[in-house]
Amino acid sequence: MSGALILVLALTSLIPVYAKTHGAGRICDELGGRSLSTRPHSVSIAEFGAVGDGKTLNTLAFQNAVFYLMSFADKGGAQLYVPPGKWLTGSFSLTSHLTLFLENGAVIVASQDPSNWGVVEPLPSYGRGIDLPGKRYKSLISGHMLHDVIITGDNGTIDGQGLVWWDRFTSHSLKYNRPHLVEFISSQDITISNVTFLNAPCYTVHAIYSSHVYIHKILAHSSPGSPYTIGIVPDSSDNVCIQNSTINMGYDAISLKSGWDEYGISYSRPTENVHIRNVNLQAASGSSISFGSEMSGGISHVVVDNAFIHNSLTGIAFRTTKGRGGYIKEIDVSNIEMSRIGTAIVANGSFGSHPDDKFDANALPIVSGIRLSNVSGIDIGVAGELFGIKESPFRSVALYNVSLSMNSGSSGDVSWSCSYVYGSSKLVTPEPCPELVRVDNGYGRATF
Repeated sequence: MSGALILVLALTSLIPVYAKTHGAGRICDELGGRSLSTRPHSVSIAEFGAVGDGKTLNTLAFQNAVFYLMSFADKGGAQLYVPPGKWLTGSFSLTSHLTLFLENGAVIVASQDPSNWGVVEPLPSYGRGIDLPGKRYKSLISGHMLHDVIITGDNGTIDGQGLVWWDRFTSHSLKYNRPHLVEFISSQDITISNVTFLNAPCYTVHAIYSSHVYIHKILAHSSPGSPYTIGIVPDSSDNVCIQNSTINMGYDAISLKSGWDEYGISYSRPTENVHIRNVNLQAASGSSISFGSEMSGGISHVVVDNAFIHNSLTGIAFRTTKGRGGYIKEIDVSNIEMSRIGTAIVANGSFGSHPDDKFDANALPIVSGIRLSNVSGIDIGVAGELFGIKESPFRSVALYNVSLSMNSGSSGDVSWSCSYVYGSSKLVTPEPCPELVRVDNGYGRATF
């Protein structure tokens, strides 16, 4: 049997099942198969004096309720029940062995007054905030060094009322960096399900330095014009599942990160073993699924399987730049449908800024082992823009069974643009760059 025929058989036999059977492709089944903790104790937020009229500030009530429920941590944990109503609050923290349950018709509403939000130091893997140097506002709902925490309900809502924050961002009137809606730091065994998230000031769900994070059946929505709002951000975290969810954001829908330049390199915690499946994504000015550009701790072993991506500037993006260091490798994306996308696939080696002038320009990122298969798209502007780094080309990029129908404004001559990227392709329409050929080019062929 010829070598070419062996390669074709390997491609056609392994690609369709890879995401279901290999590595990170088992994470969702493993995390989803766990039974949720049944809490023997439950209290209502109303028992702590909270008023669900949308006007009364209930920050102290939430803080007192969580403090009270801490006493049940060694007694099987407890549930904080949020009944129907509009419960206005500033930022508050959760505790371990806690379920926050939002009843149908319950809305936790974020205060628009910055004085009702705590202020915390920058994250060590970033060295500063994303919006501006210095401190950041604490997330509306947060957890630090927690385990066994559940945010769920009967499709209750958490509304960040982000418009005031977006205006402060665009007018450069922020005192500190914008808060996120939900953030878990250095935590494990986190479940978020059956909740609607609206209008995050910045990120909707940020899981950083955390493990075993299960996000299931959520809706996250922010205005298409909201600046740099991102849906779900696994950041220097491992064993993460995002599934059966709809995410519509102003910038990125799902973005994997792992620290920024010298701070991320020093902290050295990667994002790895992430499984994303059965998701409906929209990203007005960004990418439906992005990797980086803050990826200095490394991103690897990610499986994306079954996604509908639509009305987005970019479909799937791999972002980095000189000075990042780190790596993006062993990424498998399959069974993707795209519709009305500006650029379907992007790999950009010159993307993003630096936290300060202390970064090492010689810290070159590695991008390798990127495999995309069974991707279809209609009304696509540009098929792909793949621009690596001269000193560190992107290697082992493989495309299989990719069929993109270009819109009427596209030019067939510029469907793909490539430089400093090498790999392989088979059954790709429109015809990809010559750098993505099936023969070995000396930089190593991507294998499936």
